Parts: sequence; structure tokens; C-alpha cells
Amino acid sequence: MASPDFRSDFDPRHGQAVEMVPGLQRVVCHNPSPFTFHGTNTYLLGVDKVAVIDPGPADEAHYNALLGAIGNRPVSHIIVTHTHMDHSPLAQPLAEKTGAEIYAEGPHRPARPLNLGELNPLDASGDKDFTPHLVLQHGDAIAGDGWVLDCLFTPGHTANHMAFGWRDTDYLIPGDHVMAWATSIVAPPDGSMSDYMASLDILLKAPQQTYFPGHGGRLANAHQFVRALRSHRRMREQAILNQIQDGRQTIPEIVAVIYRTTDKKLHGAAGLSVLAHLEDLVSKGAVETEGSVALDGRYWVK
Repeated sequence: MASPDFRSDFDPRHGQAVEMVPGLQRVVCHNPSPFTFHGTNTYLLGVDKVAVIDPGPADEAHYNALLGAIGNRPVSHIIVTHTHMDHSPLAQPLAEKTGAEIYAEGPHRPARPLNLGELNPLDASGDKDFTPHLVLQHGDAIAGDGWVLDCLFTPGHTANHMAFGWRDTDYLIPGDHVMAWATSIVAPPDGSMSDYMASLDILLKAPQQTYFPGHGGRLANAHQFVRALRSHRRMREQAILNQIQDGRQTIPEIVAVIYRTTDKKLHGAAGLSVLAHLEDLVSKGAVETEGSVALDGRYWVK
């Protein structure tokens, strides 16, 4: 299967409420970066009453833009896909302003405990202050003004990641699990590659084929894209195995070859992705390591 057809064409129209489909608007925060693309997407679901999905970072301009887009409409729900600092911090201020309750899978947490002596390189990216009012589980449903969202537990990018399928439509909010412009970051200990791959299968079981992701533009023919994304991850896994078989035993050695065409500023993130694959490979018994899986460890194929 071919690699995903990543697309970088996107007009963010920062701070403006843009209609995606009837009953769904998008407001993009002006927080561009190599990890957020043009910024974080916040969605307003509903017409006379709205649910706010992924309110975004603690950004005053974005907060004011959301209030402007909401206008005089009541806010019925505040829904969070996951607790990275670019998605969830505005949930509490918005709840205090509107009286709406916050829905999410749970507080921020790592996918696994830290190993002895391990530091979390992405510790600052997690919203440790976040606490939902209502905790969601896989299979739950949230109902609002003319819509019902089916809750899909999709860990991998974070341990508490959720996606939301708009029932009786072709639309799904995948958060950061699937995006049209790039692969999602899966970085231990917050993320887990084995969880991520299993969650792709969960999305393939959902009927919706049009995604509105956490960054970038809409994704059509989503199941085809997700299958290609799954194939891409498997090819990356095989590439890592090949490098180890060729005698490269450390993550920097592997990254230098596999990501040789990637901006070196992103090699740190690439190393975390390789680490995620290695954790998965070690758990499956395909690769061995001394001690725990780590960024500075050495690896060999059994």
C-alpha cells in the first residue's frame, strides 16, 4: 500500500469562524509551530446551542475569538480530545465563563510509568491542571442540539486521547490521532506505538469517512488514508529493524539514516518516534535491549 498522501494546503483564517459543514464551525488559534502546523483547531458543534471541542491553548486572542464566534448562543458542552497544552487549557476558563461542563477521558497521564532514572522529554507539553467534570469511556454517547457524538477511546498520541464520531453523518473529530498534513507524534512515555496502532483499527471500524482533525484541513476518504498511515508505520518499523540488522544499535544512529532528509531541528522528535517503535518491537520480542527501553539504550535483533 502507498504511503499517505499528506497535504499541506490549508488556509487557517486565524480567529475567524469558518463553516465546515452545516452545524460545524472551525476557529484556528494563531499558535503555529512545527508540531501544530498553522495552529490548533477548535470546533463549534451545533446551531442554536453549541458544544466547544478542543478549546485550545491559554491564548487570550483565541479565547476572545471563540467568545465572538459563540456570540449569544448558550454553550452546552466543552469536549476535549486530549490534554496537550495546545488543546485543553482554555477549557476551564471557558467553563467558568459559560457554565458548561467539561467532558474528557480523564486527566493527563503517561502511557506507562517512568523507568528508573528516566526523564519525560515532553513533560511540559501536558496539561497537568486539567480535570474534566464528566469522564468519558469508549462507547459513551454525548447528545446536544441536533447532534449525537459517539465516543471512541483512541490512545497512542496520549494515554487519554478520544475521538468523536458524529452519529448519522459522515463526520468524525479525530483530535491529533490522524491529520492530513503529517503523522501524529507518538512519544513515550506519554504516547504508545502499540496503543496508537490499535486505535487506528478502532477508527477503521467507525463508519465516518470525513475527518476534521486537531490541526490542518479536513480529510476526505479517511479510511483509505488511515490504512495508508498504518502501512506507513509498519514500513517505518521495518526500516528500524533493517538499521539494527545493519549494525546501528542506538537511536541517534538510526535517526541519522532514516530521517536524513528531515530538518535536523526535528531529529529529537524523530528519536522519540523511533523509541516508540522500539518499545513496541521489544514488547513483541523482535528486538532485545539491555535494561529498559531508553533513548540512550542499545538494541539488537533477536
